[in-house]
Amino acid sequence: MKLALGLEVYNKATLDIPMDAIETAEHSGYHSVWTAEAYGSDALTTLAYLAGKTTRIKLGTAVVQVAARTPASTAMSAMTIDALAGGNRTIIGLGVSGPQIVEGWYGQPWGSPHHWLRDYVSIMRKIFARDEPVTHAGKQLSLPFNGDGSIHEGKALKSIIHPVGNIQIWIASGAPLNTALAAEVADGWLPMGYGLEGWKIHGANLESGFKKRQETAVPRENFQLFTNLSVEITDDIKGAIDRRKPQTAMYVGGMGSEKNNYHRDSMARRGFPEAAQKIQDCWLSGDKEGAVQAVPDEYIDQSGLIGPSQRIRERFSSLVPNGATGLMIRTTDTTTIELMAEMTESEYGLE
Repeated sequence: MKLALGLEVYNKATLDIPMDAIETAEHSGYHSVWTAEAYGSDALTTLAYLAGKTTRIKLGTAVVQVAARTPASTAMSAMTIDALAGGNRTIIGLGVSGPQIVEGWYGQPWGSPHHWLRDYVSIMRKIFARDEPVTHAGKQLSLPFNGDGSIHEGKALKSIIHPVGNIQIWIASGAPLNTALAAEVADGWLPMGYGLEGWKIHGANLESGFKKRQETAVPRENFQLFTNLSVEITDDIKGAIDRRKPQTAMYVGGMGSEKNNYHRDSMARRGFPEAAQKIQDCWLSGDKEGAVQAVPDEYIDQSGLIGPSQRIRERFSSLVPNGATGLMIRTTDTTTIELMAEMTESEYGLE
């Protein structure tokens, strides 16, 4: 089992990188540290900084939003970061975000999320391979560009910089089509709200993708599935659960439109459809407190290890879902980071 540290730095007004936590994770044998982006700090710049501050731990994005930059731009950043890090340390997790951010923040058409990801991965693979100048005729993206506004002078090019190591590409998704796509073309999957019943919900979609597995991706036996696991050492279990509800309500209720909200859909798939709908209804009507109150305690408790150390130890193995190859822990507490490494090593062996 692999452990990963997920950073919550992208959703704050000021950038504060928890180096003590990152150094503790690296020292404790964690596989990777992950950044993210919404509409504040970006995911890639922090990784470049961490490339010079760490020596072994892998550097991942969970996620880079595909509408934010072209696949060539993301590939250039990935190769630069991996060169700074010494090679074989960079993982690019890709996600489509939602239409409010795609069209409202980046000014890009929502289009087809599935083809955004399929085309994006294909172009990045060609850039990393450097076999020939890159051309791609996709349903969402094409190189060279020859659409509206083109003067038809685009030239197929090959990256000047050579990758110094293998750069993996993972896909974040929750819906069936893109989950199958992850198993078909990516090196790993970052599920949205996997939960304890994740394999029952998503296994068939993954298997359909594995049947089409592309040779450019890692062998199936090396495919990674990392799921989030909240951990907090505390004697106040109820208080810890309540502190998580506002963010859950914001994502389920407000991080998406009424029609397109992946976080709402993820909660519904995990067995809480009525709560998910109520949270969104409250949020969109302006009743944010009502949305927070509608978040079930059980939903939060199922998603994490909360309580005294003894309760965390007792519940640990029961909260590791079938199919997961890695657990992404979101904390800055060094004691928690070390406890997770100790328990994982004892229970599964730490990779």
